[in-house]
Amino acid sequence: MADSGNDRVPAPPMNPWTAAYEYALDAWQRGVLYADVLRQRGNQYHDHMAKRAPNVLSMESEFVLDGRELPRPVNYGLLRIKPPEGVETDPIKRPFLVVDPRAGHGPGIGGFKPESEIGVAIRAGHPCYFATFLPQPMPEQTVEDVMMAEARFLEEIIALHPDAEGKPVVVANCQAGWQIMMTAAIRPELFGPIIVAGAPLSYWAGWRGMNPMRYSGGLLGGSWLTAMTSDLGNGKFDGAWLVQNFENLNPANTLWSKQYNLYSKVDTEAQRYLSFEKWWGGHVFLNGPEIQYIVDNLFVGNRLATAGLVTSDGIRIDLRNIRSPIVVFCSKGDNITPPPQALGWIPDLYQNEAEVLAHGQTIVYAVHESIGHLGIFVSGSVARKEHQEFTSNIDMIDVLPPGIYEAEIADKTPDTPNADLAFGNYVLSFEQRTLDDVRTIVDRKEEDDRRFAAVARISDINLGMYRSFVQPWLRAMVTPQSAEWAQRLHPLRLPYELISDRNPAIAPIAKVAEQVRAHRQPVSESNPFLMAQEMFSNWVETSLNIWQEMRDSADERTFMGVYGSPLVQDLAGLGARSGPPRKHPGVSPEHRRFMEERTADLRSLLQEGGLRVAAIRMLLYVSGAEGGLDERSFALIRKVRAESDNAMTLQEFKDTIRDQALILTLDSDAAIQAMPRLLDKSSPAAIRDALNTMKHVLEAAEPLSPAARESLTEMERIFEAAERRAQKREQTHAPAQLTLAPSPTAPSLSLIDAAAQVPAKTAKPHPAAAKSAEDSVAKSAPKSAPKSAGKPAAKSAAKSASKSAAKSAAKSATQAAARSDAKPAANSTGKTAGKPADTAGAKPAAKTAAKRAAKPAAKSASKSASKSAGHAGAGQPAKAKRA
Repeated sequence: MADSGNDRVPAPPMNPWTAAYEYALDAWQRGVLYADVLRQRGNQYHDHMAKRAPNVLSMESEFVLDGRELPRPVNYGLLRIKPPEGVETDPIKRPFLVVDPRAGHGPGIGGFKPESEIGVAIRAGHPCYFATFLPQPMPEQTVEDVMMAEARFLEEIIALHPDAEGKPVVVANCQAGWQIMMTAAIRPELFGPIIVAGAPLSYWAGWRGMNPMRYSGGLLGGSWLTAMTSDLGNGKFDGAWLVQNFENLNPANTLWSKQYNLYSKVDTEAQRYLSFEKWWGGHVFLNGPEIQYIVDNLFVGNRLATAGLVTSDGIRIDLRNIRSPIVVFCSKGDNITPPPQALGWIPDLYQNEAEVLAHGQTIVYAVHESIGHLGIFVSGSVARKEHQEFTSNIDMIDVLPPGIYEAEIADKTPDTPNADLAFGNYVLSFEQRTLDDVRTIVDRKEEDDRRFAAVARISDINLGMYRSFVQPWLRAMVTPQSAEWAQRLHPLRLPYELISDRNPAIAPIAKVAEQVRAHRQPVSESNPFLMAQEMFSNWVETSLNIWQEMRDSADERTFMGVYGSPLVQDLAGLGARSGPPRKHPGVSPEHRRFMEERTADLRSLLQEGGLRVAAIRMLLYVSGAEGGLDERSFALIRKVRAESDNAMTLQEFKDTIRDQALILTLDSDAAIQAMPRLLDKSSPAAIRDALNTMKHVLEAAEPLSPAARESLTEMERIFEAAERRAQKREQTHAPAQLTLAPSPTAPSLSLIDAAAQVPAKTAKPHPAAAKSAEDSVAKSAPKSAPKSAGKPAAKSAAKSASKSAAKSAAKSATQAAARSDAKPAANSTGKTAGKPADTAGAKPAAKTAAKRAAKPAAKSASKSASKSAGHAGAGQPAKAKRA
């Protein structure tokens, strides 16, 4: 047998009776140990639920703020996470707040092991906080009350960290995502970057044949069942019913795989199983009005994504009000919150990229290829990769210009350029995306929206009927005692209650399990009966998966058929409505007026700033052509800021980045043409140093694309021309005489030629934008230059001549030329006086020289004086120009 070529395959024992005995002994021992793990699970459940404030955090914490003492009491509290031994937090780094979902489970999953969201943030030196909650809600507690409590927590965190460079980062998992987004829409000034992980925000969205959970509301007739469940609980909704919905999504895992995995690997799997079940079985409660608000307005109504919610104070909850960067992390393997539900709110709110920019929003999304729903915020591999990269680059995310980006995480290899600038084992980059890219992922279908709109209307009808005819009778029959027994007998809670040491029939298992561990005899993997066991398990799992697919397919066909019926839609009132069932929320007149004022402010900043603004404008111009940003480039920026004595604060840097990005979006041509003026007051060394620094920043990542390389070359020409001008200013210590007729090779014309060599961008400036740029230059130019440049040539030449009467014999020639040809000179001056240097010098030098040569000398002298004054008004000191 050894020479047969199949020696790699373990051969089964020759004696079947021995194999059967060994397997039977192992199976019996595994059965005892499996039962003992379930017993431990029950004991753990009772101990956990007996705590006043149970959570599954793996790190020590201290209480900071009690939500029950707020003006609008809630069952929430704010905890500060104590750093583990050997880890210190940096007071300069912005704090993190992690918020877990209150969707049936207890708090703590965001930090239940070292490799978690909290663990990653605290090891990076950030102070960490956690929003915990109690199993029982406060009386009369509402969703709005929880939102106000979260805002109060952030106020407290900000007060505790006055030296932090930036507002707190908020990480919101699953159902906490929509809650945090609603809070940020009302109190945007409290938030730094927001990371929503596996958070549903657009509930009607989904992919056909893959996401059946979105159909459950319609198949159950709407939210009346939620109201009935709350009434049976005496005004409280048992979170175990929400967990049951999650369990029903994957019957193979619920009914077989999870338990079989423990049974087959009971020697090694027990601890992992118990740690997860501690959270999975810690069910919590919600007030009836709380869960009804959630189901009616979010799950069934889907009103959040179209700004359809209004608070009791009359404030509209519009996600477009959020001013912080929003990071959406989702996965294709998530059947609870698929990517369409996580990203669908973006095309719901915005019609195009211009609206995203108009609201100043930065949206980053990352789509994992395979991880499941819980793995998004529980998996150690995700914590080491995605959460680690988001955390280490959170400042970069905060300063990203407004727009839509996709986060891409690549492995760091020996061939990675400047690998030392990237933190950890990966390189994070942000690639610019369009709204069409998001629409492709969401794959929205208007006919499906009409079906869900019909569900929402029928749900309201059924809920009204229930409240009128059933609810009064049911509430009269339910007592606190009956509600408690119904909760204890819930199918998910009952196993925890029965299988524990509190049951006399279960307690003796502990002694038997102890003896089994002392004499454990695991069977060989080559045992044929063990192989048969694995085959049977695979058959059961496959059968349950087939049944699930048949069930989900039938549910989808039923939903599409019933709610796609024109009769049902007419009965729901949709037949009387024209247009799409979910209309864009629109833009208010106040916002339009704000944007007009904001646009005017931005245009006024076209030629304001200095070397820093010019460098940032260069960075954005080239990176815009590249189509994204890389963490290695930002690492260099961070290094430069750290080494600079007068560096801008992070908030100043962020504000400048956003202003300059919008300026480039409004009128890139005018913004680039104004660059020479921004550089005029800087020294040659400073200009050269800024250019070299920005080049290093831009080239720190992968090699630049051809478009980005072309843009960088364009910027180099502008900076080098500015450097030459600065050198000439330094060499000129006293005013020189004004020449009668400067030749085409004069310094002023050389400067015009250099500016003319800068290639124009594809986009053409709008006439209104050009006029605005002219007005801005005329207003912001040095006083001595525009006074002479903005007047007719005759008056300008006379004034210049009177100032230099004792120094030049050209006075009479200039005045004579001005008198003999005042009108042409005035026209020439008017065309060039108010333009930036690049615009004034748009004509090639040869053409300019030819024109000058063709005219009389007196006229040429007059025109030279006018152009000299106009060029000085475009950004050069008048004294230097007269040289």
